[in-house]
Amino acid sequence: MTDDRAVILCVDDDPDILSFLRTVLEGAGYAVVGAESAEAGLRAWRETTADAVIVDLMMEEVDSGLGLTRELLAAGCRAPIFLLSSVGDSLHLATEAAPLGLAGVFQKPLARQHLLAVLAAALAEARLR
Repeated sequence: MTDDRAVILCVDDDPDILSFLRTVLEGAGYAVVGAESAEAGLRAWRETTADAVIVDLMMEEVDSGLGLTRELLAAGCRAPIFLLSSVGDSLHLATEAAPLGLAGVFQKPLARQHLLAVLAAALAEARLR
């Protein structure tokens, strides 16, 4: 990206979720790069400088989101990574995100204001590192 907008990489195999994320995030002033699989997400991460990453837990395989997270971290990703899940109503409360290398967990269906507030805080914290 050539402008000053933060770039958010969104990886989800559901085109409706990707569309929602793109609409909300671009509406808030972010640039969005979308990918519909873990493999495409890794490629997109290598091709762009993402300031944050949002990864769906269950795509092609049950835990492909965690697999992608591990690959991103092993490849040197320092951007905050958020897991996106529809598994159980309280996965985000029961999951220890930090040991997994995650900045947090977003629960589907996504609450627009919560998504934007948490993302803005994580980006601000990342800039201080």
